[in-house]
Amino acid sequence: MKSGGFVSVATAALVATIAGAGGTLPIILAAAQAVGAAPEQASSWVSGLSLATAFSALVLSVRYRMPIIAAWSTPGAALIASTTGVPSFGAAVGAFVLAAVLILLTAAVRPLGRLIERIPASIAAAMLAGILLRLVMAMVEHVPTSPLLVLPLIALFLVARAFMPALASLVVLVAGGLLAWSLGLVKPLPPIGLTSVVFTGPVWDLATLIGLGVPLYLVTMASQNLPGFAVLRASGYQPPTQPILAVTGAASLGTAFMGAHTSNLAAISAALCTGPDAHPDPAKRWMTGPFYALFWGLIAVFGASLVGLFGALPPALLATVAGTALLGSMAGAMGSALAGDQDRLAAAGTLAVTVSGVTLMGVGSAFWGLVFGLLILGIDRAVKR
Repeated sequence: MKSGGFVSVATAALVATIAGAGGTLPIILAAAQAVGAAPEQASSWVSGLSLATAFSALVLSVRYRMPIIAAWSTPGAALIASTTGVPSFGAAVGAFVLAAVLILLTAAVRPLGRLIERIPASIAAAMLAGILLRLVMAMVEHVPTSPLLVLPLIALFLVARAFMPALASLVVLVAGGLLAWSLGLVKPLPPIGLTSVVFTGPVWDLATLIGLGVPLYLVTMASQNLPGFAVLRASGYQPPTQPILAVTGAASLGTAFMGAHTSNLAAISAALCTGPDAHPDPAKRWMTGPFYALFWGLIAVFGASLVGLFGALPPALLATVAGTALLGSMAGAMGSALAGDQDRLAAAGTLAVTVSGVTLMGVGSAFWGLVFGLLILGIDRAVKR
């Protein structure tokens, strides 16, 4: 490979890593807080996700000579962050294990994959929109108490996304850290340290398995894996569906005991590695995979330091970074959910129940939103017959 091509694939992998981790790590930390993870468990969570991402990208890219880029499930983290009523971190780990097993089953049983694909896109998008809306709203809720921090960062995001949309959230994070420091809102920074893995045994709580594990699987498949396959196909590749799901599912299962939720195909990050900017020759773009794995491996090693660094930042800043990072995804999900006249009422019902945060029989709102939307859709179609 020529030096120019070597530099381009390494640069594309680095930018994809920064875009994937920098703006969305606060969402992971919010998820960890929501399910009661201790600081060392949150560090292990980040390292587990990073290891799964690095392993999947390295194995799949080298094996199939395609730029198959993995990522942690940001919509999945948003789902966890918006979930209430999880009795323990062990119960959340049980839900992570279930989601990973369901991904493996999807790889092994073709009809299951087809069944997931038959869920109307509008309903899946409405469930995702409801999950993301709650986190975007959390950003706005910090405005009355921290206007000097939140409002300038929202304005900065709107300007930055016009010029560099992939890195806009990272710009907000860096600028927000400096602004928070100047306002005296940053706690003392912890020393740099290596991550120590914490293994957590799963607790099989039925309500958590249904209310968190099943929606986590559905969100990961509908909002990450299916778009990830689409990105690869749009770039001229023919990715092997079942082996990819098997590898990412196995990686998710292995790291679930480290407290990590699912990993999957990347979509936005993948677009940075599958186009001509990564390498003019499509046959050589697979080399982004090993570089990408290297950078994620470094994140895995220093996960504890990252968690400590973010823990020193004010909650208003973390909520703003998460909210701005998810704003575009929320808008896209809402647009997809409400675009068609035929399923609009069902999608609206799904959105309303999901964003409500209601818990029934110990099961969270994302599951009930999906059930309600499918119920409306089923009644409408039965009547029309």
